[in-house]
Amino acid sequence: MVGLRRLGSGAPGLLYVDRHYDINTPESTTDGALDWMGLAHALALPGCVDTLIDALGPRPLLEAYQVAWLGVEPRQATDWEREQAGRLGLRMTTSKALAADPAGAAMAALDQLPPGPLAVHLDVDVLDFTDAPLAESTDGRNTGPTLGQVEEALEVAVRDPRVRALSIGELNPTRCAGDPAALARFASSIARILAVTAH
Repeated sequence: MVGLRRLGSGAPGLLYVDRHYDINTPESTTDGALDWMGLAHALALPGCVDTLIDALGPRPLLEAYQVAWLGVEPRQATDWEREQAGRLGLRMTTSKALAADPAGAAMAALDQLPPGPLAVHLDVDVLDFTDAPLAESTDGRNTGPTLGQVEEALEVAVRDPRVRALSIGELNPTRCAGDPAALARFASSIARILAVTAH
């Protein structure tokens, strides 16, 4: 996001494709997974670690209006996350809505973001784990969008002329031991998504 700020063409935005809000803090959960806290630190929420916040640049790195969540499963949010989502008016599209209309959900989420340059983040645990067993977390077993549905949504996203970056998190190839083809399918999906940006 710091790099997008330097482009100087308006406030940047983030399309966050994830099953989780990732706005926990060390005070809101006993789970020590830092990836569950990434956006809390970007937003400089109460209870975050100052050293981590300051490592990201001038605080906050992001304001709530600069982020749109796509694919959230509200039942997996902590009480703290639900409280913060309500307090901050976070813009969220559910996992169910993403699966039902991938292209429409992506367009609606993009419409909520500021006019400046955008980054897209894909957390692999947004996927239906049964369809694509690739994520560290298996909580999404047989729920959420398929790999094909997420590909459809991301193809819409990368066609947006504001998009400058795509990042991928939570990919754990050891999870597909029972379905070795899943990793190749995922790589092919990402290749097709990136090919859209070349046109």
